Amino acid sequence: MPQYAHPSGKINQLLDDAYAARINDLHKSISLTEEALAISKETGNRHLLAKCLSKLSLFNMIKGNFDLSMKQGIQAIELFQEFQDEKGIADAKYNIAGLHYKTDNFHLGLVYLIDCLEIYRKTEDHHNQARVQKSLGTIYEYFGDEKSAVLSYEQAIAAARIVKDLNLESNAYNPLSGIYLNQNRIEDAADLIDKSMQMKKQTGDVRGLAFALYGLAKIYAKRAEYERAEQTFLEANAIHEKMGEKLGAGMCFHKLGELYFSWKKYDQAKESLQKAIDFANENNIALIKYKCNYLMYAMYKELGDHTTALKYLEIYLKEKEAVINTQTQKIIESYEAISRMDRLEKEAQMQREKAEILEKKNRAEESSRVKQEFLSNMSHELRTPLNAVITITSLLEEKYRNTDNQLIESLKFSSNNLLLIINDILDFSKLDLGKVKLEYQSTNLRDLLANIRNAYSSLADEKGLKLNLKIEPEVRKHFMVDKTKLSQILGNLISNAIKFTEKGSIDVCVKLVESSAMWDQIEFSVCDTGIGVAEHFKEEIFESFSQQKSYTTKKHVGSGLGLAIVKKLVNLHGSNIEVESSEGAGSRFYFQLSLKHGDTPTNALPLPIEKLAGKSVLLAEDNMINAMVALKLLKNWKLETTHAKNGVQAVDISKNQTFDYILMDIHMPEMDGFDAARLIRTTENLNGFTPIFALTADVNAQEHTKYAEYFNGFLLKPIERDKLFKAMENFA
Repeated sequence: MPQYAHPSGKINQLLDDAYAARINDLHKSISLTEEALAISKETGNRHLLAKCLSKLSLFNMIKGNFDLSMKQGIQAIELFQEFQDEKGIADAKYNIAGLHYKTDNFHLGLVYLIDCLEIYRKTEDHHNQARVQKSLGTIYEYFGDEKSAVLSYEQAIAAARIVKDLNLESNAYNPLSGIYLNQNRIEDAADLIDKSMQMKKQTGDVRGLAFALYGLAKIYAKRAEYERAEQTFLEANAIHEKMGEKLGAGMCFHKLGELYFSWKKYDQAKESLQKAIDFANENNIALIKYKCNYLMYAMYKELGDHTTALKYLEIYLKEKEAVINTQTQKIIESYEAISRMDRLEKEAQMQREKAEILEKKNRAEESSRVKQEFLSNMSHELRTPLNAVITITSLLEEKYRNTDNQLIESLKFSSNNLLLIINDILDFSKLDLGKVKLEYQSTNLRDLLANIRNAYSSLADEKGLKLNLKIEPEVRKHFMVDKTKLSQILGNLISNAIKFTEKGSIDVCVKLVESSAMWDQIEFSVCDTGIGVAEHFKEEIFESFSQQKSYTTKKHVGSGLGLAIVKKLVNLHGSNIEVESSEGAGSRFYFQLSLKHGDTPTNALPLPIEKLAGKSVLLAEDNMINAMVALKLLKNWKLETTHAKNGVQAVDISKNQTFDYILMDIHMPEMDGFDAARLIRTTENLNGFTPIFALTADVNAQEHTKYAEYFNGFLLKPIERDKLFKAMENFA
C-alpha cells in the first residue's frame, strides 16, 4: 500500500479500489469501503464519510441488502446536502432508484433516475449518464414501452463510448439483446450478446459476464436448444451466487422455470419457479415474484389443474395491482416522465450548443488576447534596442559630420523606418485592446494642421510632390481637440497618400459642414493623384495587415496597419472614415468630426519645479539609455536620484533608504516591476507607503489587476514630461 501525506488520499484510493473491484468481488468492495468509512469517522471528514456511505449503499443494493442500502443512501444524501454537492446527491439517489425499481416502486425509481440524469447532464458526467440510461431502459421495459427502452439503452451505449468504458457499453447490450429477442430478431440479439461476452472477458468483469451468459442462455432457449440453455443458466447462476448478486440469481431461477416449462419438464419448472418465488419474497423483488406467479398460473392451466391455476392467477393480479399503483399508472398513461426526458434531451442539446458557441467565443477572445499581448510585448521589446540604435546613429552622425557618411545615412533611414512600423503596431494593439481614450484640450486647429503639413512636407518634396493645406475661411480657429489622435489620423492618411503617389499632389482640405452655438461639424479630407484603390478592395483596405496586391512592391513597404489605425481612431471619435477612389485615378479619404468650440489657449506656464526640489527618487530601469534620459530629466527638476538596474536591486535599496517617489520599469531582468512593487508594499520595507509609479512601454501593464493595487499610477513610455511631473506633484 503506498504512503499518503493525508488520510483523505488513502480514503479516496480505497474507494476507487472498491469501485473497481465490484465487477468481480463485491465482498472486497464492501470490505475496502468499510475500511475507508472507519478512517473517515476517525478524521471527522463528513464529505468523505458521505462518499463512503454512498458507495456502501451501491454495493449493498447490488447484493440485495436493500434495507441497509436504503439507510446508507439516505445518510449519504443528508451529508452531501451539507456541502451542496449535487454530484454526490445524484450518486446516492441513483442507488436509491435501484432499490425502488428492483422492489415494488417503479414510479419512485423513475423519478429518482430522472433527477439523477438532469444533474449528470448538467455536469457532463457521461459515465453516470450511461448507468442511469441503462436503468431507465429496464423500467421502460417493465412498462411495456420497448421503444423508449431501446432509446435509453442506445443512449447508454453512446454515453459509455464517450468515456470509453467497455463494461458500461456491454451492460446495455445485454437487456437490448433481450428486446431484440422478444421482437424475434434472434441473430441481432446473438450479435449483441457476443459483443458483450467479448468485452466482459477483455475487462475481467465477472459479474457482468454472468449477465451476458444469462442473455446467451435466453437465445439458446429461444432456439429450443434446451440443454445448452439449461447449462448456461446454471453457469450464470453459479457466478451470481458466488458474487452475492441476489437479483441476478433470482432472474436465473425465474428463467430456468420458464425454460423447464417450455421443455415440458413440469416438476423441474415448479421447483425452479418456487425457488424464485421464495427468493423474491425473501428479498422483496416484486418483478421476479409476479412473473413467476404468472408462469405458475399458465403451467397449472396447461396441466388442467384449474383450481391451482386460479389461485396463482389471483396472486399474480393482486401483486401486479400493488406494483402498478396509482402513481405508476398515471406515469404510464400520461407519459409525463417520458415527455420530461424528451424535454431534458432538448435542453441538454441546447446547453451543448450554447457551450459550443461560448467555447468558440472564448477561443476567439483568447486568440485576440494572445495576439494583442504578442504585438504589445514585441513592440516593447523592439523599441528599447531600436531607441539605442537611433541614439547611437545620431551620435555617429554628429561625430562624422564632415566625412562621407552614406552608411550612417542608410542606417538612420532604416532604423527610423523600422521605428515607424513598430509604433504603428503598438498603436494598433492599444486601440484593439480598447485602452485608448480621447484627451481633449483647447487647440488652435489651424496651427495644428500647419504643423502636420510641415511634418510631412519634406517626405513629399523627396518624391517631387506638392503637399497642399486648404482650410476654408469659415472654419474657426479654436476647438476642443485630441491633438495627438487627430495628428495620427491625418498623418497616416498623408503618409499613405505620399507612399502611393508617384506624381502630382496631395491636398489636405478642411471645411465647415454645419455650425451651432457650441459645436461645429468639420470635414477633413486627404486627396491624392496616386494609383487609386480597386472597387473590390475598398472595404478590406481598412483591415489590419491588409494591402492591395498592387501595393505590395518593395517601394510600398509598411506595417499594413496605417489605415486600420485611422479607422479605429475615427470610430473612437464617433465617426466613420470613407473613401472615393478608382484604380489609376487617385483617392479621396474623408471623415467628419463634431468639435466643441474652444477658448484661446493661454501660454503654457513653466513647471513649478520648486515643488519637487530636494525630494528623493528611486528609479528602477534596466536599460541604461532610458535610465540616462530619465535621470537627466529628474535632475533638471532638482530631484535627488538613485538608480537600480533591476527589481532585486530596487527592493534591496528600498529596505535601507526612504524615498519620496519610486519610478518602476515593469520589464526587467531577475525580478520584474510587478513583483518588486509587491515586495516593497507587502514586506518589511522603509518605503511601504511611498508613491510608486510604473514607467512602461507595455500597454497591457495596468490591466494586471493582481498588481494594480501596489502602484499609484501607470505612465507609458516614451515618458511624457508634463504627465510625469503632474503625477509626482500630486504626491508632493
